[in-house]
Amino acid sequence: MPPRALGRLGLLLRDRGLQAGFGVLALLVLADLRRDLLLTATYSASAIIASMLTTARRTAAVAVAGVVLAFVVGYLDEGTAGTEWLLRAWLGVALAILAVVSAVVRDRREERLRRMTVIAATAQQALLSSLPARLGEVVLAARYVSATAAAQVGGDLYEASLTPNGVRMIIGDVKGKGLEAVQVAASVLSAFRHAAVTETDIGAVARTLDATVAGMVSDEDFVTAIVAEFTADRVTLANCGHPSPVLVAGRTASSLEPSEHTLPLGLGADPVLTTHDWPEGARMLLYTDGLVEARDSRGRFFSLDEHADDLSRGSLEQALDHLVDELLQHAGTQVDDDLALVLTEHHA
Repeated sequence: MPPRALGRLGLLLRDRGLQAGFGVLALLVLADLRRDLLLTATYSASAIIASMLTTARRTAAVAVAGVVLAFVVGYLDEGTAGTEWLLRAWLGVALAILAVVSAVVRDRREERLRRMTVIAATAQQALLSSLPARLGEVVLAARYVSATAAAQVGGDLYEASLTPNGVRMIIGDVKGKGLEAVQVAASVLSAFRHAAVTETDIGAVARTLDATVAGMVSDEDFVTAIVAEFTADRVTLANCGHPSPVLVAGRTASSLEPSEHTLPLGLGADPVLTTHDWPEGARMLLYTDGLVEARDSRGRFFSLDEHADDLSRGSLEQALDHLVDELLQHAGTQVDDDLALVLTEHHA
């Protein structure tokens, strides 16, 4: 048998829908042969079970097998008088058709869902354009880690811009999933690109973004975000309900907590600005909550503190690659929520 045919046969043998369908059919036939009950009309129940787990074509194969066996077993059953066996067999035909139709509907619905997910993922990737390797005195590297295929695309976002006031950057996370989250993220990025070069301080930038989000979402939706401004040896942060960035200077790693917690964008954000030292060679990691909310098989969260020192090793690209590897190893090769990472370094 050709290798391609062997491969297809292997896929069929591993299909859970076919296994369940033919398994149930075999049990029903064996029970029917005992003559305690007449089960020919229920043979097509195997196709109904298969329709929940496999494609319409494979469901049809189980359905045909069930109908043929129903006719054969019913015909050979000498205890059945007249056309009673035909009635049971045709009832099985009706159930088989119902199972195939159900599988067709499910296949089409899943295909539409796959297309919508691809559209959302493509739109999100288009939004997250590659950051430049350097803006002024700030060297940049970014990573975006997608969640499992079963999870919907999220609204994580980041952007950086060189302005007359220094390098301004945003990282954020839209509450919710799907195309609506991507649409909100697009609006936030568009508003940031304009406000970053027109507003005098990042507090005003954050308030502009807050008004943009408030005009788009309901009262229960919001965007957590950090707007940062890098100038010479200082970095100023406007934290709007977002996880605090980590600053690594020398051998010291510290979380840059805000002096006062502020509401997320869309809920009336008016952040209190905090300014921190930004010495030569220092690095700062900005991230979305998918990083610290990733769990291992025992339900333990990923500990960023344990890996903060690794951020200072190697190039920015190498440091991010190492962090992502550690994360995937912790979470079991897949994460349940999208996450964005931006690592910066001060180079005068």
